[in-house]
Amino acid sequence: MKEPFDIEIGNDVYAVFPEENDVYTIFKDGIEYLKIQKDTENEWIRLDLDTDSPIFDGNEEASRLGKLISEYVPEDEEDEES
Repeated sequence: MKEPFDIEIGNDVYAVFPEENDVYTIFKDGIEYLKIQKDTENEWIRLDLDTDSPIFDGNEEASRLGKLISEYVPEDEEDEES
């Protein structure tokens, strides 16, 4: 399983915890904030934090976080490429 990592958007820092099946739990300010899952190559959907049921609402923040998660390269891989 992948290791947790941080993503910054503006002044906000999100802690990203990868789970199974392209699901990610997102923490903001130390509080569980959002759970997202990759739906298609470019689409991400939110999951209900209590039931893990999909919420099909076209959430822009979930899409932005998902895009950054897809682009994320762990530091170890960055070091190997240098």
